[in-house]
Amino acid sequence: MSTSRGRSGGRRAGGPPDRRRRLRTVDETSAGGLVVDHASGTAAVIGRLDRRGRLLWSLPKGHIEAGETAEQAAVREVEEETGIIGSVVAPLGTIDFWFVAEDRRVHKTVHHFLMRALGGELSDSDVEVSEVAWVPLRELESRLAYADERRLIRRATELLEDSA
Repeated sequence: MSTSRGRSGGRRAGGPPDRRRRLRTVDETSAGGLVVDHASGTAAVIGRLDRRGRLLWSLPKGHIEAGETAEQAAVREVEEETGIIGSVVAPLGTIDFWFVAEDRRVHKTVHHFLMRALGGELSDSDVEVSEVAWVPLRELESRLAYADERRLIRRATELLEDSA
């Protein structure tokens, strides 16, 4: 017995429609970093509320704008999200992950840098940030919500020890 799939893609005429929606895939690139105040042995981190209202601590980061290098975007984003002016000391690494937002499946790549705090004042005035804090470097790994960022902290610790 032969069957014909026809234009319905194998779905019987009059059957329920396929509920799976094809999401558009997009790539996004961001940059940010770990900005360290060497005098106090602390680093600036940001807290954002997740969908359940939990405060999750992470490294500041954001989109790279047209004409910016990853380093320039990292310095700008750290200042926008923490109020701290920094300069790049060394690359820490790149994290990439997937998530779904609205009608898109997003592949996000984030370039992170170790930065030295030069000035500014800690501030949570950025609308995307709920809280900011200076955290002692020895407590940083346990404070961060994301495993990939905790891995970067271990790399930063090695770089800081080598430069001491």
